[in-house]
Amino acid sequence: MLPVITISREFGSGGHSIGEKVAKKLGIPFYDSEIVTKTAIESGYAKELIEEQGEDTSSANKWFSISAASAMYFQSPQDEIFLAQRKVILECAAKGPCVIVGRCSDYILKNEEIPCMNVLIHADMIHRISRVNERYGEIKNVDTKKRIQKKDKQRLTYYRYYTDQHWGDYRNYDISLDSGNLGEDTCVDLICELAERFIPE
Repeated sequence: MLPVITISREFGSGGHSIGEKVAKKLGIPFYDSEIVTKTAIESGYAKELIEEQGEDTSSANKWFSISAASAMYFQSPQDEIFLAQRKVILECAAKGPCVIVGRCSDYILKNEEIPCMNVLIHADMIHRISRVNERYGEIKNVDTKKRIQKKDKQRLTYYRYYTDQHWGDYRNYDISLDSGNLGEDTCVDLICELAERFIPE
């Protein structure tokens, strides 16, 4: 049986596209923007806010604390979105093999001991700049490299905040692929081949 496949990705590395192609090739569901829609329903927050906050956190939220030993606790909107998003991710995974993009899904599933194959997609800056400009368009007076670095920093901070682990650390993934050197199609082929051979721990 195929595992649930999680795709962590550097901004501009093509992780979304690769995940979508993997799901299509394997004939399993693909969850990315669908998670935003489902989380909006679950949490009551607007989709626009979830899209903005879904993989970003800031130090402003850190004064909110959750105590497991107390029934009285405070939660920031970011925390409420994360918990709703976590519930949606677990519900998606419970339905069977699928591809889930980002949002700490690798950590969430492993923490719940749900068999999953965790993939990291990365690429060199030249390929990423080219892809971001091609897909999203250049923004006047905004340096694309700095835009990419900012997005990566946000994802790193978000991941560390909710998992206490380092985003991008090879030890958190079953496979790490350079989409810049390998190309999207090769990454898709490798992921699919490994998924079909995957043996959970």
